[in-house]
Amino acid sequence: MPESTQGVRIAVAMSRAGVASRREAERMIEEGVVTVNGHTVDHPSLKVTRDDCIKVGNRVVPQEAPKVYYLVNKPKGRITGRRDPEGRKSVLDLVEDLPFRVEPVGRLDFNTEGALLLTNDGEMANRLTHPSNGVPKRYWAKVYRTPNERTLDKLRKGIRLEDGRTAPCKCRVLERTDGGNAWVEITVTEGRNRLIRRVFESLGHPVSKLRRISFASISIRELEVGGVRTLSDEEIERLRAFSEGRRPPGRAPKRRGRGRTSPASKGSGSSRGRGRSR
Repeated sequence: MPESTQGVRIAVAMSRAGVASRREAERMIEEGVVTVNGHTVDHPSLKVTRDDCIKVGNRVVPQEAPKVYYLVNKPKGRITGRRDPEGRKSVLDLVEDLPFRVEPVGRLDFNTEGALLLTNDGEMANRLTHPSNGVPKRYWAKVYRTPNERTLDKLRKGIRLEDGRTAPCKCRVLERTDGGNAWVEITVTEGRNRLIRRVFESLGHPVSKLRRISFASISIRELEVGGVRTLSDEEIERLRAFSEGRRPPGRAPKRRGRGRTSPASKGSGSSRGRGRSR
């Protein structure tokens, strides 16, 4: 039967409308603040259709919101969740003025900065973070002492960690610092917790700074730390291809040589403007 007749669970409908995540919607229902056609909802399994009037308090829940996609250059020192028991700042505080509620695609550590996608397209977000799709994530890591080629080859082939062997990856030394340390570029297709920090730690090259340069080929180039921008239609299509396991169209050409911004500079691109285009 079509969805408009059969209906969907109310928590799903609220999530699609951009009102709350499914979990938060279920919490609202438990608190008794959600009504359907004037009747208080007492269970999240209730199914609703487009003809039903859903309210949270006195606010009418709109029809399903259009899908939106943003990129934020996450600053260091912010969590990617909405609430933190320790009261730390969230990257989502930077996008409170967006017209639609969005959620992060995956996570970045508190002390890691860089590319973080935000969207209300939960289905695509789940596919982009599923291990089977092998979505590439490119990082610049400042590590203690410069790793030699033998060490980098180990990393490229995969090393054993406490939660299993890592998948093959790409890596290279970008820049050596005056103190004998180095910036290393590494591209991984896994999303394990603190993966980059753990692999370099295990090889004797602990990370002091970590910046994600791109996610699924969507780059923070020319986006200042803390800046937010909408994705182009071409970028959204690339995300869709990655999420479906297809070869992305129109991949941006690789930059080589001196054309790239130095990893030692603040951010990864231009420092002019906050890039807060909507």
